Order: sequence, then C-alpha cells, then structure tokens
Amino acid sequence: MSETLSAVGAYSPFKDQLSSEAKLAFDEAFQGFVGVKYQPVAFAQQVVNGVNFKFFCNAEVVIPGSVTYPAMVTIYKPREGRASITHIAKVLD
Repeated sequence: MSETLSAVGAYSPFKDQLSSEAKLAFDEAFQGFVGVKYQPVAFAQQVVNGVNFKFFCNAEVVIPGSVTYPAMVTIYKPREGRASITHIAKVLD
C-alpha cells in the first residue's frame, strides 16, 4: 500500500483526490449498478484482510428532475477477487 495510515486497523483521513486503487475498487464495485448514480468526492481507507474504502459521494436517482444528495458508500476490496459494495447510507442533513 502506498498510503500511510495513522494506526493499524484505523481508517485513514479522508482525501479529496482518489488514488488509482480507490478508483479501481469504486468502478469495479459499481459495475452494472443501476438506479442511482454515485460520484465520489472523497475517500478514506482501512487496511484489513484486503481494504475497506469509505467514499463520500454525491448521489442522484437516475430520473428526470431528481435532486443530488450526499451519501456514504462502503466498499470492500479483498486481496484477490472483485470489490463489492457493503453499505450505502444517505448522509442526513
């Protein structure tokens, strides 16, 4: 891992520039996902047996006139295999 973490098992601070590893995991996890478009704005990562990513996103339901809202998306990328979405939550105002 090229990113430095503050403590073993802790999430890194959020960064507004997606690393290539984070972008790859995000794109892989959302492949084929329909209904809501998620645009990552910032991410944090936690090294476990693989990597957990938290993405702060702008989300928009894919219908005319929909409103963008903030959401937190958690993705797990195992050491081997595909990344997968483990949780999506709307960030409340």
